[in-house]
Amino acid sequence: MKRQIIFLLSFLMTTPVFAAEKMTLLLDWFVNPDHAPIIVAREKGFFADQGLEVEVIAPADPSDPPKLVAAGKAELAISYQPQIHLQVAEGLPLIRVGTLVSTPLNCLLVLKDGPIKKISDLKGKKVGFSVAGVEEALLTAILGKHGLKMSDIELVNVNWSLSPSLMSRQVDAVLGAYRNFELNQMEIEKVPGRCFYVEEEGVPTYDELIYIANTKLMDKGKIRRFLRATELATQYIVNHPEESWKVFSGTSKELRDKLNQMAWSDTLPRLTLRPEALDEGRYARFEKFLSDAKLVEGIRPVSKLAVDLGEQ
Repeated sequence: MKRQIIFLLSFLMTTPVFAAEKMTLLLDWFVNPDHAPIIVAREKGFFADQGLEVEVIAPADPSDPPKLVAAGKAELAISYQPQIHLQVAEGLPLIRVGTLVSTPLNCLLVLKDGPIKKISDLKGKKVGFSVAGVEEALLTAILGKHGLKMSDIELVNVNWSLSPSLMSRQVDAVLGAYRNFELNQMEIEKVPGRCFYVEEEGVPTYDELIYIANTKLMDKGKIRRFLRATELATQYIVNHPEESWKVFSGTSKELRDKLNQMAWSDTLPRLTLRPEALDEGRYARFEKFLSDAKLVEGIRPVSKLAVDLGEQ
């Protein structure tokens, strides 16, 4: 018996522990409450429980992550549903494999006490934007619902200076501002804003933040485990919002400020509870919307744009 015990202990001590599989995830921007399920999954060990070691990287340039995934430099990236339509139309080997935030965050933002009380008041006014292409299609739809055309306004590229350009009154409105960030930022600066929600103003509802993978290189089983971990993390966040905030904000002192705390509360209701699940109609409608706006040529089937790996 003693020999058996000694042998067993020796075997356990010399047998290598299998390392977790490594995975690289590129964020769409710097870490913020939009990424709560990812950070909580890492900190609470949900990735480790799925046999994964996930490296989370914030990009220097927000336009880089899809290109890097297409080039096989990372397994997953966070991107936006409107962009995946354009990227697939351009021939990039990308596909949506999961959803992080399943409602639009984008809004047409104006000053609360400013001259724009209704969208038709934008006639002859300046509207700032940061990303050409999709934003113009959204704005065309929004204006059209209220009897205006693009020629009725002056478009101003403010780069990423959305709320500052509005607060300084360089422009009368901005499109591309997030209702959970810029709106709160303006409140903190004591220059309150007001959002016109794009999904209420003629734009088809879409998933704001999605996970994208390379169609030729993706490991479906590995991605399923990643999505399972983020699903568990989201459930934990919903059940324990205050404790989750402590876990999230405890990872960086930059996160422990009033803006991130306000954004945290506004973001939680928008997190996707079932990240694998796919609303095919949502992608079909937005593809048609972009085709009608002449931003993509023809219409691609949903299977070329998005996939539910749980049904594979």
